[in-house]
Amino acid sequence: MKNLIKSGTSLTMIATAVAFMASPAFASDADVSACVGKVPTLNILSEPTTSIQYMNSVSSEFEKKWGTKLSFSNFGENDRRAKSRLDASQGTGAYQIYAVDEANVAEFASNGWILPLQQAMTPEQWKAFDWDDFLAGRRAVATYDGKPYFAPYQGGGDLMMYRKDILAAHHLNPPTTVEDYVKDVALLNDPSHGVYGTALRGKRGSGMNVWRWQPFFIADGGQWVADGKPDFDSAAGVKATDTYLELMKYSPPGGATYAWSEVIEGFRSGQVAMMIESDVFGPWVEDPTKSRVAGKVGYAPPPEPLPSAGFAHGLAISAKGNPTPCSKLIASQFLIWATSRENEMGRVQAGILGDLARTSTIDSQAYRAKVNPDYVTALLATAPRTRLLIWNNPNWPRFGDELGLTLESIFTGQQKNVKQALQNTASDLEDVVSD
Repeated sequence: MKNLIKSGTSLTMIATAVAFMASPAFASDADVSACVGKVPTLNILSEPTTSIQYMNSVSSEFEKKWGTKLSFSNFGENDRRAKSRLDASQGTGAYQIYAVDEANVAEFASNGWILPLQQAMTPEQWKAFDWDDFLAGRRAVATYDGKPYFAPYQGGGDLMMYRKDILAAHHLNPPTTVEDYVKDVALLNDPSHGVYGTALRGKRGSGMNVWRWQPFFIADGGQWVADGKPDFDSAAGVKATDTYLELMKYSPPGGATYAWSEVIEGFRSGQVAMMIESDVFGPWVEDPTKSRVAGKVGYAPPPEPLPSAGFAHGLAISAKGNPTPCSKLIASQFLIWATSRENEMGRVQAGILGDLARTSTIDSQAYRAKVNPDYVTALLATAPRTRLLIWNNPNWPRFGDELGLTLESIFTGQQKNVKQALQNTASDLEDVVSD
């Protein structure tokens, strides 16, 4: 077999294909080498995150080694999910790599739209991938039905971030309970001086307003499904929504339809006193070139009893987009390269400090030297409270998005009766739960 591979004959490719399709577990590094230059382009459907932009900036390294051009098509989070779902469900196969996250991994995996990573990789590739080095929370989110489906490049949980100077001026300690958080947000709200108590995601979407609303829902004892029906219209759902509405009274104008990007920009522009947001944004608010509050921010776990909403984003191998053994192997090689220790440390050196996936990175001196030590302390303190809070079901995208639409209509005042609005949506989604 090795002699045939060295000869570069067409028989080599036939033998490689047969071996791969028959039993990927017995493939070898030689099979990957035989695919150099055989896959002209990898089309990657992703988001314009800083990590993806970094991968694109250093893509020539991969392209020269494997003879494959990397073509990134970047869309916002909601559009990216919709476009990848359309491509996968119709079997178009226009993309070889999808960006996937906690909100759609169950849907994509259960429908066979993406490949289990170990099925696509050779044993040597899997070893080089070093799955065990990924942080435990990232691995948990990337796994469905016991199999890893995507290579994480970022993830995390929640933190409370607050302006130390503003709290000090009001002689306040960081709140440790939701009750105190609501009281302090009201106290710190001072629109006449351009400062608002907090900011929250209000924009519709399973990864937008639902994502930030769900810790309040879970903390109040909520569960997504009970007795075979949606249960977010329970007393817990109503209470969580009422709390969210109360906090929105103290957010900047337009906050009822904020996405996460507007929340972060409000905070680092100096408009917002406190927020509960994904921990990846900690380094963003410490960037002195883009943040007016750099050096003025304190970090703590979310106030009790809020859990921390665990998440992970990563790269997955399209089933329809990779019909040949070589495309699977080169797509796998891309995942190994893109999420490697070296690539992640390259991002750290480039100042991208919020997108972490590997234990070796957070433990490294290079990383610790670049971040606020209080941020790392808060990360470690929040880790035990971090878990996946969404309904981990293939039907989550529709379930979460419809709930998000209803929540936005409540936050914007289109629907005044919280209980009735939630009940109507829960009733509409009964067929989703019974599927």
